[in-house]
Amino acid sequence: MKEILFEKPNFSKKEEKLLKPFFTNLDKSVYGILFLPPEVAGALCSRASRSQYDLRIVFLKEFLQPFLNRKSKDSYNESLLKFIKFFNKHSIYKIFSNQRAREFYIKWLAQYGDDSIAQMAGTYLIFSSLSQVAIKHIENQRIGIAPIEKSTRFVDFSKKIKNRFRYFIPPEIRKMNFYFLYKSTMDEVFEKYNFLYQKYFEYLKENYKDEKEIVIKSKAFDVARSILPTSTLSQISLFGNGQAFEYLILRSRKHKIYEIRWLSKRAFEELKLIIPSFLRRIYKKKSIDYQKYLGERIIREREAINSVFGSLEFKKTNIKINEKVKLVEYDKDGENKVIAALLYFQSQMPYEKILEKIRRLSYSKKEEILNRIIYDRKFRWYKVPRAFENVYLRFEIVTNIGAWRDIQRHRMHTQQHQIFTIYNGYEIPEELIEVKLDKDFKITLEKIEKLYEKIYKKDPIVAQYCVSFAHNIRFMQFQNLRQFFWETELRTIPQGHKDYRKIEQEKAKIVKNIYPIIGKYLLVDFNDYFFARRGVEKSILKKERELKKIKYG
Repeated sequence: MKEILFEKPNFSKKEEKLLKPFFTNLDKSVYGILFLPPEVAGALCSRASRSQYDLRIVFLKEFLQPFLNRKSKDSYNESLLKFIKFFNKHSIYKIFSNQRAREFYIKWLAQYGDDSIAQMAGTYLIFSSLSQVAIKHIENQRIGIAPIEKSTRFVDFSKKIKNRFRYFIPPEIRKMNFYFLYKSTMDEVFEKYNFLYQKYFEYLKENYKDEKEIVIKSKAFDVARSILPTSTLSQISLFGNGQAFEYLILRSRKHKIYEIRWLSKRAFEELKLIIPSFLRRIYKKKSIDYQKYLGERIIREREAINSVFGSLEFKKTNIKINEKVKLVEYDKDGENKVIAALLYFQSQMPYEKILEKIRRLSYSKKEEILNRIIYDRKFRWYKVPRAFENVYLRFEIVTNIGAWRDIQRHRMHTQQHQIFTIYNGYEIPEELIEVKLDKDFKITLEKIEKLYEKIYKKDPIVAQYCVSFAHNIRFMQFQNLRQFFWETELRTIPQGHKDYRKIEQEKAKIVKNIYPIIGKYLLVDFNDYFFARRGVEKSILKKERELKKIKYG
């Protein structure tokens, strides 16, 4: 399995010595973090969202050199240099290979299957270069992994690597004899992305002269990103516990898609250097059978749906605005259940008796009870009580993939999405229509769709690489009322993207209608904003300029 296309940092010998103690490798696209305090590692991984550079370069320039290069030498400088010098002489893995700890996990985890102890240790793993198809596979894992992905709203994706645009070419495409068609189409998409960005940036700069350049750039990237394909390569950093990483490897090793099998292999290779005891079950017979069960499920699902609906042939449809958010299911007794649960904690009565009493109360009395308990909730981070978890809502939503990528990050509730496809139509950004760039946009998307249809006939799963962020995706959310409050209030703040703000605003209107007593406490912003993310600091640009001093090999 070859390394996926990525920018290999070109460190000097001196820089390699400085970095060696802190990473599992310095020249591969997948790597782990060693010996960094949680605060430092967390800050570094958070930079994955805004930086176009490898995080090892970011660490060198932002977290290491500023301290080592200080004019006033102190004990911190000296201690850090001694630490680096020591670990350049001695093997990190031998020094910290604690036999007692290894034996403990071999016995209780590998032999007895006590999985809870695998949650007691965590580590970091960075993928410098994965497609959206693979990244969404990782992010679909709900518990135990915290991902941060490079933002298409703040980072330029038109820069080439080794004279090639940043997109993944699946080996499956070569086997279908579509390699040259695929490559020429993707090249054209990225050229159009750059064209749309430049044209719209120029328009904004001319018409909003008082606006900061970083705000204009972000807006231009935000609009142009709609044309990016799901094959786009991006950086993602992960923090996870041992159990979660083991499951990520298990669910990926026998996957139908090559890239996902590749990420599983590389994750195992790097993580076994840091947490080998947590991965001892990967190659056991039971584990291999489980991997097959997980990997083949996507094939069996396809066979099952064909057996019900026959050979599936789809036609492109345009989803109407009023069809984009549907409340499929809700509890009509929801408000009574929430109020009953609010009173349950300090009562000695059974829940059913409390609920029965609440049902008989007048509307105004219920309002009074709820107001008495949460009247002083002023901000969205004042979480609503856990009693709100007693009521569930099921929404079915259709929106563009670009907007869905942020909504998908709410993983605690049950969220299921359909595979990437062109058959739900696509959305042209209003801004491009306004400046008469929509025709260029349409022409390019039509070429993506022609490529998709050719590959779809061979393999619908692999065809997912030939879908744009502008294409719509259908997904379902089954969430309790507390999760609903958190998501809608967070995703309607002024800094949010307008597309997912519209989705969450529509959800809020629906809930205000069905639960009027509870709905009045929703802190949802129903306004619209042309420029989002006004608060992005100038320091981001300054840091990026500093990082450009390192050249890539």
